Amino acid sequence: MDIRAIIMGVAFAVMWSSAFTSARIIVADASPLTALSIRFLISGLLGILIARAMGQSWRLTPAQWRATIIFGICQNALYLGLNFVAMQTVEASLAAIIASTMPLVVGLATWVVFGERIGALGVAGLIAGVIGVAVIMGSRVTGGADLYGIALCVIGMLALSLATLTVRGATSGGNFLMIVGLQMLVGSAVLSVAALSFETFYVSWNWQLIAAFAYTTLIPGLAATLLWFLLVERIGATRASVFHFLTPFLGVAIAALLLGEALGWLDVLGVAIITGGIMAVQMSKQRRKP
Repeated sequence: MDIRAIIMGVAFAVMWSSAFTSARIIVADASPLTALSIRFLISGLLGILIARAMGQSWRLTPAQWRATIIFGICQNALYLGLNFVAMQTVEASLAAIIASTMPLVVGLATWVVFGERIGALGVAGLIAGVIGVAVIMGSRVTGGADLYGIALCVIGMLALSLATLTVRGATSGGNFLMIVGLQMLVGSAVLSVAALSFETFYVSWNWQLIAAFAYTTLIPGLAATLLWFLLVERIGATRASVFHFLTPFLGVAIAALLLGEALGWLDVLGVAIITGGIMAVQMSKQRRKP
């Protein structure tokens, strides 16, 4: 892995992790589902325009359409929708930690359900991840964290894990950015229906809301996705996935820096354990690649 790939990977991790902080700012002053639906509409249209400029087609294979619909519903509507609602009462750092356990859940499912061997290092990583989550949850729950919000974050993470397992490899064959753009439009459509059905629209205009919305739409929503595509093209999906182990640390650090969210020593310990667990699982997968 060359220095350019490392810089790209770290930049992607920072962009991706910062989304929890910007989302926390948005939901403080706007209806979460409506705001997210509009964000996906803008990001999706921009993504499709860029994809067309790159020569990509929206004539997808059946497997790609399946991936587009499943990810649009599970990732954009369920995972992010539930996280946006949850972050009305749950701190961005806690939401980031819960979301960061997705690679561990996927690793466990591929081992238990699909029978993929992950080796002793992978098993140790899964155990470490469970311990890290238990440490943080024990500390946060006793500290008064909102259980309903935590439940929404967990359900969203499980929905994304299920989608990842369901459509493994279905996005191969090109048109990646086009698929991402169409996924966002699917998510926007589903969220708009949910917003009209369950949400009372409100917005309190201020510069923080406008800046956070623009940032979330353009940076984590679009730039991070495009950067991930370029990184995977450069070094492959397996090696690129290693950078996800930075997510728990960066998500907590950014929330503490920009939002002033307090962190206890148990939070720091739990994040370190989860980060090590994710890294161990990813390293185990890499060792078993031919």
